[in-house]
Amino acid sequence: MNHPNFFGIRHLSPAGAYYLRSYLDEKKPKLVLIEGPGDFNDMLPDMVRPETKPPIAVLAYTKDAPVRTVLYPFAEYSPEYQAIQWCSENGVECRFMDLPSQTFLAISARGMESTDGEESRVNVYEQLDQKSGEDGHDTFWERVMEQAGGFDAYHAGANSFGANIRSLTEGMESDWAETVLREAYMRQQIKDAVDSGIEAQNIVVVTGAYHVEGLKSWQERDEDFSQMPKLEANHTLMPYSYYRLSTRAGYGAGNKAPAYYALLWEGLNKEEPMYAAYSYLIRIAVYQREKGNPVSSASVIEAVRLAQSLAQLRGSAVPSLRDLRDAAITCLGEGSMSNIILATADTEIGTAIGALPDGVSRTSIQEDFYRQLKDLRLEKYRDITAQDLALDLRENRRVNSEKSAFMDLYRSFFLHRLRVLHVSFAQYQTVKQDNATWSEHWVVRWTPEAEIELVESALKGDTVEGAASFAMKERVENAANMGDIALVIEDACCCGMEKAVGYATAALQKMAVDAASVEDLANTAHRLSVVIQYGNIRRIDSKPLEPILHQLFYRACLILESACVCDDAASKTMINAIEQLNSAELVHDFLDHAEWLKVLNSISERDDLNTKLSGFAAAILLERGEMDTEQLRTEVSRRLSKGIPADLGAGWFEGLAMKNKYALIARLSLWESLNVYLTTLDDEEFKRALVFLRRAFADFSALEKDEIAENLGEVLGLNGQEVSEAVNAVLDEGSQQMLDSLDDFDFDI
Repeated sequence: MNHPNFFGIRHLSPAGAYYLRSYLDEKKPKLVLIEGPGDFNDMLPDMVRPETKPPIAVLAYTKDAPVRTVLYPFAEYSPEYQAIQWCSENGVECRFMDLPSQTFLAISARGMESTDGEESRVNVYEQLDQKSGEDGHDTFWERVMEQAGGFDAYHAGANSFGANIRSLTEGMESDWAETVLREAYMRQQIKDAVDSGIEAQNIVVVTGAYHVEGLKSWQERDEDFSQMPKLEANHTLMPYSYYRLSTRAGYGAGNKAPAYYALLWEGLNKEEPMYAAYSYLIRIAVYQREKGNPVSSASVIEAVRLAQSLAQLRGSAVPSLRDLRDAAITCLGEGSMSNIILATADTEIGTAIGALPDGVSRTSIQEDFYRQLKDLRLEKYRDITAQDLALDLRENRRVNSEKSAFMDLYRSFFLHRLRVLHVSFAQYQTVKQDNATWSEHWVVRWTPEAEIELVESALKGDTVEGAASFAMKERVENAANMGDIALVIEDACCCGMEKAVGYATAALQKMAVDAASVEDLANTAHRLSVVIQYGNIRRIDSKPLEPILHQLFYRACLILESACVCDDAASKTMINAIEQLNSAELVHDFLDHAEWLKVLNSISERDDLNTKLSGFAAAILLERGEMDTEQLRTEVSRRLSKGIPADLGAGWFEGLAMKNKYALIARLSLWESLNVYLTTLDDEEFKRALVFLRRAFADFSALEKDEIAENLGEVLGLNGQEVSEAVNAVLDEGSQQMLDSLDDFDFDI
């Protein structure tokens, strides 16, 4: 009986791709069956269009949340890809024959593949590594198959490799339910093709070398696959990258050096066995020279000789990647891998990114993404290398069209929408400077992960804007507090989406009716304040937010005092809330100025509140010019007196010192009062006070401490420089131990 022609491959094998084309030329099949999901056949024509540039990948993803994905990448030197190319060039029918991606997704969701199976695979490759005597099965494969030197040697070697791996896994089939199902399904596809009238000898089956023996019994039985698990799914073609193909990025069927394997592919097509070796070492030398590290031609020549010698010692005529790397370290890296690590990464992994023709097998959100990249002139940032992008959101009055005038603003809208969707194409960098209101800094880098995240967003909308709007609506509906909704309003403003600002504002108004904590009110007020301040530069009407901010601010004023009855741990949260409310009141005229000052004065004067918060309120009043020197002197005398517990007095001073340090330093009367206070304390009281005072001065700079020392010198009648040296001197061991012991000081004594 006639049999199909089986050609065993490794999925990213330049030699496999090269010799497979020769095999197809010889056999001249009428049908080529390729290991790959059977529901991907509709994408075969697009994969071989002239505009398609590998590496590319087919991505299948579920239609319902949670989105699950399965990915099948192809490099130019993938045997499967070259088989598809050959069929296209020769007018031969070509099909994928593996399980549909819908079944792979269902298997993944149900966990049908046991963890024992994965362990079995690892053990098999460990056995192979031990028996081969190489540093890994990648090197073994390269020496035996990639350097086979001819079709017969490769074909026999690949089949022997697959058969031996299979023998090592004999009896483990129960661990690999997915593999058993796959082979049964592929056998059925072969039988169906023969039953359709194509003679078996006119069929070439391209499959992983491991599966060859498992498919040879294709004619023995019919299987019922009607009950196979499935999840409804879509699929799309997407660009891919050499970095993602490398095993360093987590793709298990990849190789460690996709760019190096591309050199092997070029060498095979040029029929130059040493092409990859020469190119590898030359590229490392070029990279080093470009980075300012001199490498001589003599060093490259010596590296080639050493690589050849190492290969011969290991029984090979042509150097493998292992030999080349060893030679490069010795001759080009002066014996240290660290000297050439970037050069080897560039040469072995590379930065190549694939490309697809416009409109090819993309979801609508992908189409919108690429259209906007082109429209916003961001195409040059579609690179595997991270690039900085600085944006000026102000109108450019030197251009004629509105689009050009606000180009950077529209770019900002687009990038913020991607941020909201968690698409990692661009990372926002916080800018802390005077122009931060109109300047943005992004780090932009395209990765296959970003493409996958974009595809997953297809469930939310057909466009980037539509999906971002949906995502923000979900956040509003699931918001646990007002701060969550305020963050949505802030994001919507950054995205330039006024409708989203509108529906989030309406939701905030409803939630604001209910009681809320000072922390929630202050955080929400702060975010609304930012939107109102800078909404104009993003062309957003923020007027509807003003009455909400006024309402929240007034409610915060009403409950702030009572919230200041708290312990020291809670005071940190309260200080942040007071600071946020104060910042908002300073920049908005429509907020109740008199009410805010009334609250601050009350907090600063009351003795029954957390004293740190009373001190902080006094610091704000001092900063705003609402407390004069005499009032400060009176408050210091009252707070720092013998009758006040040391921890309370020092806690008050800690709060006072949290703002406007230079204004405090300039007031000599403050340091006189502090000196008098400390001299009245006994040893135990001094220890209590020291804990808080040490914390209060922790944030002072060395220069500020110098100025304080000068004040103390004047108060004590000492030389200011000597006091400064004493204050800033390194503590001796005994003093340091004493201070460290204060961390566990018992304040209940």
